[in-house]
Amino acid sequence: MTSFSDSAATALQLITSLDPELLTIVGRSLSVSASACVLSCGLGLVLGAWLGVARFAGRGIILTLLNTLLAVPSVVVGLVIYLLLSRSGPLGYLGWLFSFKAMVLAQAVLVLPVVTALTRQAVEDAEGLHGEQLQSLGARPLMRSLLLAWDERYALLTVLIASFGRAISEVGAVMIVGGNIDGFTRVMTTAIALETSKGDLPLALGLGLILLGVVLFLNVLIALIRRWREVHETGNVSALSLGGAV
Repeated sequence: MTSFSDSAATALQLITSLDPELLTIVGRSLSVSASACVLSCGLGLVLGAWLGVARFAGRGIILTLLNTLLAVPSVVVGLVIYLLLSRSGPLGYLGWLFSFKAMVLAQAVLVLPVVTALTRQAVEDAEGLHGEQLQSLGARPLMRSLLLAWDERYALLTVLIASFGRAISEVGAVMIVGGNIDGFTRVMTTAIALETSKGDLPLALGLGLILLGVVLFLNVLIALIRRWREVHETGNVSALSLGGAV
């Protein structure tokens, strides 16, 4: 118990004193995850919105594959990216292995199915409610997907935040393709694993507290957005009711 108390006290001291090593690792983690989310969300939102509206042969197979990818372990994603980026792999000429770019790519691939699947579900639910009305107005599938995605913007915003939380809490893929190199590719999750194995518990605990704080902040933000959405929709319904009464 004394060891835990000492480690916790030292960890808090590292955080409050803005320890340079700790800040560097945290900054790199945020940068990697943010970059990965920009890539995956840019593609995932478009693809998910299209899948929510489009109807074509083989759609069920694609959705099944998409749902399967949601459960793929991060270490498997890391292994595939590693094989692609290795010197003997098809993308070995890029020289990205054990680099910042490799970690961004791994997290983007890991998060893409999450963004796509959640976006598809949100847009498809909205299509069930408003699709016929939009079709009667002459809206084609692409236009419907864009309109429905905008209508579900609050829900999709929570998807983006959740995807960032998924990315920043991931450890297996970035450790495989990044190599956990001190000063270059070490992020919060990989540093926690390494420092714990080395017995440097204060730094590991400090990074763990910051990671928990980031995840807590993201969940609070999601809750606030959902609350704002409920209030906003209630306000619109009230306004429509008053307009109808008048």
